[in-house]
Amino acid sequence: MNDGPSYTTLVVDDNDTKRYIIGSWLRRAGHTVVEAASATEVWDRLAEHEVELVVLDIQLPDVNGMEVCEQIKGSPATASLPVIHISATAVEVADRTDGLQRGADAYMTDPIDPGEFIATAEAVLRYYRARRRAERIADRLAAFTRTSLAINAAQTFDALATVAARGAFEIFAEPAAVFLLPPDGRARRTISLGAEPLSRPSPPGMPELLARLAGLDDGTGTRVVPVPSRRWLELVPDSAVTDDVLLVTSRIKRDRPPIGVAIRAHGAADEDDANLLRQLGQALALAMEALRSYTEEHLISLTLQRSLLPAGRPAVPGWTFAVRYEPASDQAEVGGDFYEVIDRGDDVLIAIGDVQGHSLHAATVMAELRHALRAFAEEGHDAVAILRLLNDVLLRYHDDQTATMVLMALDPRTGALRVANAGHPPPLHIAGERGEYGGRGGLLLGFPADMVGTEELTVPPGGTVVLITDGLIEERGVSLSANMERLRTVAAEVDDDLEKYGDRIIAEFGPREDDVALIAMRRDLE
Repeated sequence: MNDGPSYTTLVVDDNDTKRYIIGSWLRRAGHTVVEAASATEVWDRLAEHEVELVVLDIQLPDVNGMEVCEQIKGSPATASLPVIHISATAVEVADRTDGLQRGADAYMTDPIDPGEFIATAEAVLRYYRARRRAERIADRLAAFTRTSLAINAAQTFDALATVAARGAFEIFAEPAAVFLLPPDGRARRTISLGAEPLSRPSPPGMPELLARLAGLDDGTGTRVVPVPSRRWLELVPDSAVTDDVLLVTSRIKRDRPPIGVAIRAHGAADEDDANLLRQLGQALALAMEALRSYTEEHLISLTLQRSLLPAGRPAVPGWTFAVRYEPASDQAEVGGDFYEVIDRGDDVLIAIGDVQGHSLHAATVMAELRHALRAFAEEGHDAVAILRLLNDVLLRYHDDQTATMVLMALDPRTGALRVANAGHPPPLHIAGERGEYGGRGGLLLGFPADMVGTEELTVPPGGTVVLITDGLIEERGVSLSANMERLRTVAAEVDDDLEKYGDRIIAEFGPREDDVALIAMRRDLE
């Protein structure tokens, strides 16, 4: 009895006796033998069986065996299939040379010694087994690299679960399931059966169950463990995998729920595959932690920004205000946009600004400028002086930051408006359905020079002034001047309801990659 690997070998010969003899040698050596008597039957047998070796006679009734070998080697599905030629007639050196040059891996002529034949078959199979293993490892490593890149590029937890499930299937060619528990508390279970990954309900308490299965408990690390099919179906009754499962569980920090990736155990045949699964789990856990940290910082920044915005619309007799703050999408970092309206009795200060950058740091600098603005306003400084004082704050405490700001001082009784601009998009003045931008001017805050652009005008009864941050009009592939003209056109017709007007302007430009702040102020008709 042979204790070596079991192979399925196709013996092709039109002579029944010869097929029987060769087949008997192979069976005694532990092979499973299938037979074909013609070239036509070869393709039928290859379609029916997972053949690993072809023993091919030269003289066949329909097609020459050398041509059949060429066809086998020329097809992507069978190109790596080893072929041994045997012949009792084409026995010359030229025949053997021709056969080998046309793709055969070995060429034997009658009379054939059984021991030599089996040794030749085993040598050919050893080489092809090693080659297939190397190709399989290379393919899986390439798939792992693609999956790692996709995992690191994922910007949401849903996307992360999807690319991880799709990648696990691509790597191991087996059904896969990914388990995540993001900060929102909504567990993700995403499965891939080869088509587009699907979301499925996650069993209650799955992270803790995964940790216990892997032996992680409350610790950190990455573990790969086999899970019997019966145990897995107890945990996940609707699982698409009914065989034994190989599970990787990984946790980076003790206070985090672990991630889990499960595949059918058949897909990881050796230690190399198990290590690849371990690396996939580690990559997913690291990406999960990075996305979690970013999400928490984004939430802190957004909360900080919103906490500093005015609680309601300002109430100024004779004037109507509409204000908007639209944060960028959840995938974008929070910036430093803000607005402020301060009624000082004799005048009203209206400010809109944007701190450079998109991060928690930008949001905290914005908060400092906001508080300083309120303090300087309370001290009674005019708009130009306030901008210069804010410039000093940036230079003293945040010399690596810049900011833009428009600060307007409004006399609500007369409509007189003094505008001070430090590098910000100019106000849009609208009267009689005609919009015109104010003058540009001034350096950004944060530069040693304190050049502030100023202009003075009067807002007529029924006139409207619109202030924005550049997140509304900055867009990849579109010039700033084109979007400023677009804004001027859409804002020229002012709705009776100023809230509706603000909504319409924001909606015109759609979802933005940056935060957007907007103030619209209209003088009532006398």
